[in-house]
Amino acid sequence: MTHTFSGETIGYNIIYKNRKSIGIYVDFYGQIEVHAPKGTPITDILLRLESNWERIIQKSKEMKERTNEPVEKVYDYGEVFLYLGVSYPIVISSNLDEKQDYVVFEHDKISIFVKQHTDDTVKQALKRFYYQRCKALVEAQIRIYQADFKMKPRSIRITDDSSNWGTCNSKFEITFNWKLAMAPLEVIDYVVVHEMCHMVHLNHDRSFWRLVGKYLPDYEQYSNWLALSVWKMTV
Repeated sequence: MTHTFSGETIGYNIIYKNRKSIGIYVDFYGQIEVHAPKGTPITDILLRLESNWERIIQKSKEMKERTNEPVEKVYDYGEVFLYLGVSYPIVISSNLDEKQDYVVFEHDKISIFVKQHTDDTVKQALKRFYYQRCKALVEAQIRIYQADFKMKPRSIRITDDSSNWGTCNSKFEITFNWKLAMAPLEVIDYVVVHEMCHMVHLNHDRSFWRLVGKYLPDYEQYSNWLALSVWKMTV
């Protein structure tokens, strides 16, 4: 979402939680998150943003300046990785008796279980986690929208195609980039709807975008989130 105040526009994400007050946070990358109690009116959130406007702008600029260059990930305790649009620290457990390396998301952290703790084992375990979660997430969203389309995807694949978030060909074979699991659910929703609309219109003409807008009137903000955040969606 975006908001303009005092001649400046900021982008921010709202995360509704079981809490009593509104909190505003600027993450490592300069992105702004508003944590609000469930049911908080948007007007209250905007008032809180405006009352802290100068501090938020300054903090966001400071963090973005620190991250102008790509940040190399450290595959150790406390490093943060995105999942569903939120950065979580990783916790690593190594045990030679583990049959297979795996990852478990535990609400406030990403727990990684490996036989042996090396950069490569942690990285590969994380990639498998994102592949699996991406597949489950996009399939769930496709089931939600399937009733609105006369045709069904012939296949759904998760790929490592860094040039596309999703593709759909004339055979209705749809692919999705595994890094989508790092994006907020509403952004994943947008990419799913985008590719399903390609089963009706294979190009990006006005009819295509009208169809996308029919399901997601605010689709531009989700597209913008991807454009602004792609650099930090990394493992």
